[in-house]
Amino acid sequence: MSFLSKICCSLVLVSCFACASTDTPPDNATETTSAESTEFDEFGATFEAKEVLSYDELLNKMNANDSLHTTVQGKVEAVCQAKGCWMNISSPSAGEEMVVKFKDYGFFVPKDISGREVVLQGKAFREVTPVDELRHLAEDAGKSAEEIAAITEPVVELKFMADGVRLLSE
Repeated sequence: MSFLSKICCSLVLVSCFACASTDTPPDNATETTSAESTEFDEFGATFEAKEVLSYDELLNKMNANDSLHTTVQGKVEAVCQAKGCWMNISSPSAGEEMVVKFKDYGFFVPKDISGREVVLQGKAFREVTPVDELRHLAEDAGKSAEEIAAITEPVVELKFMADGVRLLSE
């Protein structure tokens, strides 16, 4: 294997499993107020939420698109319990969760926000998630060894690479 190939493989492994480290996430939350006096905590890039899709509307739009740069609101179903480096979004009517990761691994969200509403800005897309990554995500979510071992097939998933996240007030 060439030197360049070894470096590329190392970078892929580091980015895939980086959230398993025990480093403390950066303190990048700021309390802000919009023109409509809605309070929220903001992570990552700041953005204007002019046209916000519901998660269900995003699912409908993704039926006709490979990818979509958009702003979407949804309910947090699960968060990485190692660092807050990913979360899943869902809705009561949708049978599909969306895996959300954060651009350039540059920010994290609090680990205790399951059940809260968020607004995300970034890119939605579908992608095949390999078995090793699915198992890693299940481990970070606190799944049992039996649940992790039961993951044996890759899955095509809806994903979202977020530039910025707003955690709405409860």
